[in-house]
Amino acid sequence: MASKKSILRKIQIIITNHFKTPEDAFDFFDKSGDGKLSKTEIVELLKQAEISGFIRGIVSSKLIEGYDKDGDGYINWKEFKTAVKEINKG
Repeated sequence: MASKKSILRKIQIIITNHFKTPEDAFDFFDKSGDGKLSKTEIVELLKQAEISGFIRGIVSSKLIEGYDKDGDGYINWKEFKTAVKEINKG
């Protein structure tokens, strides 16, 4: 299975290579336009980042678990920014 570091690196690559800003990436993947990324929307981000289909569901759950600070089951813009900062540090 891919390591956390390699998964985060792939996410960083998709955000930096395909979007001008992290906000553009967030808006692109926020298909519902509700200002939050659902598990389904995060799975799509992982698909674009070429994360194996077998582990996308697990990884999306772990990302929500790790970055959903308000406990609503979604990743909002503020939580996404925090995740991007941590990914960029790694």
